[in-house]
Amino acid sequence: MSAPISSRISGLGVHLPERTRTTGETEAELRRRNPRQHLPTGLIRRMTGVESVHLRPDGWDASDLAVAAARVALAESPGEVDLVLFASASQDLVEPATSHIVAAKLGLSSPVMDVKNACNSVVNALQVADALIRTGQYGRVLIASGEAPTVAVRWEVDSHEQFIRSFPGYTMSDGGAALVLEASDDEGAGIRATRFLAVSKHWGIGTLPGGGTMRPHDVDAGYFDMDGHGLQRAFLELGPEPVLGLLRDRGLVWEDFDLVAIHQVALPYLPPVFERLGVPDDRTVVTVRDHGNLASATLPLQLQLARERGMLREGSRALLIGLAGGISLGLAEVIW
Repeated sequence: MSAPISSRISGLGVHLPERTRTTGETEAELRRRNPRQHLPTGLIRRMTGVESVHLRPDGWDASDLAVAAARVALAESPGEVDLVLFASASQDLVEPATSHIVAAKLGLSSPVMDVKNACNSVVNALQVADALIRTGQYGRVLIASGEAPTVAVRWEVDSHEQFIRSFPGYTMSDGGAALVLEASDDEGAGIRATRFLAVSKHWGIGTLPGGGTMRPHDVDAGYFDMDGHGLQRAFLELGPEPVLGLLRDRGLVWEDFDLVAIHQVALPYLPPVFERLGVPDDRTVVTVRDHGNLASATLPLQLQLARERGMLREGSRALLIGLAGGISLGLAEVIW
């Protein structure tokens, strides 16, 4: 049996918890817990444009969010699952791989593995799944992401400096996403190209140290610690060339795309990025305002919203642009 020529996305699921917290409520809670810090009112909303974030239900883990989304994706594309990839910045435990927990909750007995690269985890999992399907090792792969970053939000700060370094965490949001990839012999559909780039010298700009060997028992390591301006500068240092280079290599222009989905951490960052890339406004879906930073679930959410708005139909072309701490860039061209 010859290997398939491509893989295609046959199922998509997103789960956003109903419980939310507005940015106003976040700021009020910070002021209540830190009366001596004189934290500025309205700063988070002005700096990020985030209006609200989603909060996982009490007792839910990252795997539960992934399972809720996976059930939606599998309902759209029912059938046997040959491999489960848990792709997320979050995890239930250091060991075992969270993919085992996801598979167990779904009642699956297929092989599993975790694919972890911060907010690019889902894009990297697309690359892995596509390669495994193209080489004929698997026919159907479930990618499931469960992001629960609100567990690492620092509510009590001992200085203004610590507040600023904890700042990105206040816009993080919980959610789940899932994709089913399956073998396809259709030359005109599926994952058409992927490209990845890392500038790993910047790994220390943003960290969540807890659970690793560097600070294994440090209670202060369980919170986000990020240089927000440094992270922005690092991404801008990448420049538009990796994205524009992919378009040139593929012989494409922006008018060939029905959707350009890009990872979103703050609303003010988006116009400069789109301007440098030359992306038309009508090709994008803004999610960070109403849903916050959903980490690796962000791009699947944009795919889902684009489908609901009629931007993605059979034959539509989308470009996924992933940005992640570390730092890394991930690109995937997909024909729906």
